[in-house]
Amino acid sequence: MDVIIDKGCGLDVHKETVVACVMGTGIKKEIRTFSAMTGDLLRLKSWLIDLGITHVAMESTGPYWKPVFNILEDGFEVILANARHIKNVPGRKTDVKDSEWICKLLRSGLLTASFVPPQGIRDLRDLTRYRRKLIQAISAEKNRIQKVLEDANVKLSSVASDTFGVSAGKMVRAIISGNADPVSLADLAVGRLKSKKDLLRDALQGHFRDHHGFMIQASLDHIEYMEKTIAKLDQQINEKLKDYHRERELLESIPAVKEQGSASILAEIGADMSVFPSADHISAWAGMSPGNNESAGKKKVAKQPTAIKI
Repeated sequence: MDVIIDKGCGLDVHKETVVACVMGTGIKKEIRTFSAMTGDLLRLKSWLIDLGITHVAMESTGPYWKPVFNILEDGFEVILANARHIKNVPGRKTDVKDSEWICKLLRSGLLTASFVPPQGIRDLRDLTRYRRKLIQAISAEKNRIQKVLEDANVKLSSVASDTFGVSAGKMVRAIISGNADPVSLADLAVGRLKSKKDLLRDALQGHFRDHHGFMIQASLDHIEYMEKTIAKLDQQINEKLKDYHRERELLESIPAVKEQGSASILAEIGADMSVFPSADHISAWAGMSPGNNESAGKKKVAKQPTAIKI
């Protein structure tokens, strides 16, 4: 294989160890093993600097590449390669041989770097993804409350369109506090729900026990905690997006894209579109462009992004 990169390093990254192989002009091939602790990673960085290494390559192994990348990114051109694109000879796989193989591929220019956004965008991505997980968790808790109400034969959702609206929320909390009278519970209705008091009285006549109250209160407490956390996340997200005001305006000019949508889009693809060679590349990154898989004249179409999700 022709050498394109003069001095390079291949890293085989694991949870507890990092195996490094260096090659290049004036450098004797050497392989060293470092721990994944910060102190040892800094020693790895100093060693590579002393050798004059310019490029470093590694596989995207779960979350374990991240601390290595964070420490090395300001000193070298770091290539994070898709593990599917780095395959060694079957039956001869060891950590040492893997690091050597990665180094050879790197120096021959055969590795395609995956898109890794700047640190600020990576932080924003952590925040928006965590926020999305909390929203999903809140939905799960609300579904759990609905199941408990059904178990108690309280058919509130059959009358009220929103079990967690103002009226229904008041009724649920009244039931938890010990009010089992369907008439007084129905009188808590406000707005358009007032016209359905007769139906509400029937729906609220259930078989509610202390156990049901405990389960619902636990879910309500959890929802309240997560909503407070989401409010804090929103503050952090807005702080991270201060430098992307123009980009957010452009994104929110798209129908149906609001504040959270624009924040999530920026977090996933960043603001620098020059990292994507074409519209096809960014659509593939977003998982919207199917890959080609043809064998013996038969085509199998499957979603196959050209870059890994970080």
